[in-house]
Amino acid sequence: MSAIGVKTVKMLNHIFPKQVHPFNMRQDGEKTYAMWQFEKGQDTVKFFLEKYTLDEMFKDKLVLDFGCGAGGKSLFYASCGAKKVTGIEIVESYKEEAEKLAESLGLSDKFEFVIGSATESGFPSGSFDTVIMNDFMEHIANPEKVLIEAKRIIKPGGRIYINFPPYYHPFGAHLSDAVNMPWCHMFFSEKTLVDAYKDLVKDLPDGKDRINFRISGNDKGEEYFSYINRMTIKRFKKILEKLEIMPVYYTETPVRNIVAPLAKFPPTKEMFVKMVTCVIEG
Repeated sequence: MSAIGVKTVKMLNHIFPKQVHPFNMRQDGEKTYAMWQFEKGQDTVKFFLEKYTLDEMFKDKLVLDFGCGAGGKSLFYASCGAKKVTGIEIVESYKEEAEKLAESLGLSDKFEFVIGSATESGFPSGSFDTVIMNDFMEHIANPEKVLIEAKRIIKPGGRIYINFPPYYHPFGAHLSDAVNMPWCHMFFSEKTLVDAYKDLVKDLPDGKDRINFRISGNDKGEEYFSYINRMTIKRFKKILEKLEIMPVYYTETPVRNIVAPLAKFPPTKEMFVKMVTCVIEG
């Protein structure tokens, strides 16, 4: 069945438009991942700007960027007047790219790339004015521990800014560098999508890196997408309730305004919300 499914996914790839993705831009030599992040910096905070200003978020602040990737978004935050931005990331290979961009932008004195775990950051309690988790909550293995850690290291009165796309939104599978079909994870099994993804990227120069980045094996020898944790709106709210965290700001943004009613209707909400935005105060 998986072989038929793979063929179907590849056929549908010719029907649905190719998505813009930083992996492909890097592959095509268009721009680095770090530069793409920097240029998209304003977009990473636009959902917060309905309530807060860039100055409130960053100006003269000590900022921690959880899951900073190649550091581009961290450097955008630094360019907004932050006193210093520390980006923490477990992918060691991003460090050189991040520091190279920081130097080229003249922001090296305001930026530090730290290789480490978000659940055990090692920073003293009350170290940061701002902690930001942009497109991060859907990737971490233990979101509860990360929120506890964020609460520990935020200063009293500081803010934790969180936004993430819920798992069942159109591209919540995080495979759009190779799979063009929206909601593909609702129509195909994980095994089919694993096999299809591997087949679609295998001949790319960085194909092996992409596969290793997204796919792991469990103790039964089965491959699965380890890059995401399938975070849903319902699960996130349960985590907040369990930790007795009451956000000071919370919104759910629909995929399109035309489907806003479906983004509010409980049976379809998870499919039609494109971004959950949450702010927590220390």
